[in-house]
Amino acid sequence: MIVDAHGHVHDPVTRHIELLDEAGVDRAVLFASRPHPERATDLASFRREMAVLDTAIAGGQPDGASFRAASEDLDAALARYPDRFIGFGPLDLHRPAEDVAAAIQDDIVGRGRAGIGELSPPPGRFELLEPVLRAATDHAGLPVVVHGFAPTTDGDLRTLAALSSRYRSVPVVVSQLGGLNWLTAIDLVREHPSMYLDLSTACVVFALRLAVREVPERTMFGSDAPYGDPVLSRAAVERVTGPGELRDRVLGGTVSALLAGGPAARRGRH
Repeated sequence: MIVDAHGHVHDPVTRHIELLDEAGVDRAVLFASRPHPERATDLASFRREMAVLDTAIAGGQPDGASFRAASEDLDAALARYPDRFIGFGPLDLHRPAEDVAAAIQDDIVGRGRAGIGELSPPPGRFELLEPVLRAATDHAGLPVVVHGFAPTTDGDLRTLAALSSRYRSVPVVVSQLGGLNWLTAIDLVREHPSMYLDLSTACVVFALRLAVREVPERTMFGSDAPYGDPVLSRAAVERVTGPGELRDRVLGGTVSALLAGGPAARRGRH
């Protein structure tokens, strides 16, 4: 089974399904999204959507209405295509630390989500993830996906790795191959057995090749659609792997095994 480990809700959602079909992808992990660059029709409208993205990935506190709207869009996509999408649930990292466990229980596990993410702490504030990882230890195998591209820094990735070493039962996925800090990301994932890499929007093909070579059992095909393209992302993975077990693992085996270890997957609820 081919599984895209990183995708965001599209408007319309049918366009995402078309992209997955074109790429020969069976299922996709789906995250909520406040920005929608796929709606843009010209440079001005694209800039407006990217301004929303800039706020989101910089860890700005979302207003309640936009956060709820994004969650509702995610719910609608999952309900419409339950056999194609695997839902991960968002969390507001600005909530009091003592409320995080209840939020995970109610909004992630209680809603049958397969994991948490994609989380985007402010740069320099990755310690905000500790309450999430601490609470996730009560739900063995529940993965947490963390934004890896800019503005995430080298130091942020190192903070994440240090947290991962404290909460080793929680799989932590660094998305976008760590962005421009891909060498650091590969080193850290190699050194920390509970960390994983998704290969979406890799900066250079050599980064993909090196990641797969160094941590073949913990690298996962991802497109980051609509920012990336499932067809091109799959082709890049196939370019750096030959036919066989390794390619099958990267294109879906690893993420399938990761999800099979989580509480939502064990109940058959995605």
